[in-house]
Amino acid sequence: MIESAGTVLYRRNGGKLEVLIVHPWGPYNRRAPWSIPKGRTNPGEDLETAARRETVEETGVQAGPLHSIGSVDLARSRKRIHGFAGPAPEDAAPHCDQKEVDEAKFVAIDRARFLLHPAQVTFLDRLLSTLDMEGAKPHSPDPPRDVEST
Repeated sequence: MIESAGTVLYRRNGGKLEVLIVHPWGPYNRRAPWSIPKGRTNPGEDLETAARRETVEETGVQAGPLHSIGSVDLARSRKRIHGFAGPAPEDAAPHCDQKEVDEAKFVAIDRARFLLHPAQVTFLDRLLSTLDMEGAKPHSPDPPRDVEST
C-alpha cells in the first residue's frame, strides 16, 4: 500500500465554509477529479509533516494547527491517504506549482463535494463532524433517575 498524506484546510467566507482543493496538472488530467493537496511520504517522514510539505509545494499555503481526520484507501491504485484538517491562515492566497497541479483554490464545501475524487469526500464529512463537535456546547448528563426494582 502506498502511503500519502494531505490536508483539508478550511475558512469561512461570507458565512460559507470553503476548503482548499487542487486539480492535477497535465493534458491527460483535464477531466480528472480534484483532490486535497497531498502526496507521498518521504522515507522517515511522519504523516503530518508530509501533509504540510505537500500543501506548501502544491499551493504555497503554510498550514497552521492540524488534527488527524483518519485515512481513506483507494483500492485500484493501492494508495492510502492520511488526512489532516485545520483552519487556513487568514492571509492564505493559494497558487499552483504548475508541476503537480494546474489550479489551487478555495471552493464552497458543497462544490468541493462535487469536484473531489469520490473517496476523498469522506474527508469533508469528517471535517464537518469535527467542526460540529467544536461548536457544540458541552452536554450535561441527564440527572440520575430512580429505577424501581422488581
